[in-house]
Amino acid sequence: MSTVELTKENFDQVVSGNDFVLIDFWASWCGPCRQFAPVYEGASERHEDLVFAKVDTEAQPELAAAFDIRSIPTLMIVRENVAVFSQPGALPEPVLEDVIGQARGLDMDEVRKAIEDEQQQNGARQQ
Repeated sequence: MSTVELTKENFDQVVSGNDFVLIDFWASWCGPCRQFAPVYEGASERHEDLVFAKVDTEAQPELAAAFDIRSIPTLMIVRENVAVFSQPGALPEPVLEDVIGQARGLDMDEVRKAIEDEQQQNGARQQ
């Protein structure tokens, strides 16, 4: 499956319309981004059940800013509208495969509960 180009116009639709989305924040001038691109494309062909998307940070600075992207490439994984992974750097293929496997194995009910617990704790500290 080829990657989907994300823009501020289609971002919400693509991310909320799919349960598992990998997002590569990149720029054409970035050497490590160009190095990571074939690894990312290869993974998209092996994992056709997942959505692989790209955000060109030069063309979409609002999206990069919204996710506080400070270094590229940055890989983000969103499962069921929850960002479960975000890390800058060009990942080697075995590491990318491991990250995908770990993200697949997450119990999203447990993830949401942990987020809820953390929010409650933070709310209690602020009072």
